[in-house]
Amino acid sequence: MTSPRRERVVLASRRGARIVRTRVEVQEHTEVGDAMVRSLVRAQLWLSVRLALLTLAVLFSIPLLALLVPAFGDSTLFGVRLPWIVLGVLVYPLLIGVGWIYIRQAERIEHQFVELVDD
Repeated sequence: MTSPRRERVVLASRRGARIVRTRVEVQEHTEVGDAMVRSLVRAQLWLSVRLALLTLAVLFSIPLLALLVPAFGDSTLFGVRLPWIVLGVLVYPLLIGVGWIYIRQAERIEHQFVELVDD
């Protein structure tokens, strides 16, 4: 009598083993994990530098505009020169907007990192 032939039955894909290994790479600070974390930090740093440069360019352009366009620098509103009103009041919506953009983009970068680790 011959014994029945063995068959291998696969109930799920082996994808889970890779997830655990990628997470272990990050948790154990291996070379691959450190490279992934450095990439995350570099992406967030680059985002913050770009937004800071944009914000500084806008803030420095206001006094420069007042210097180059005397009509803008000499005009007054409620007895206060217009550049001071722009710098003292209208800059805050800009800063709130830049902060909102930073948070959304930083969360997007973190989400991509998590997807990479979980992939």
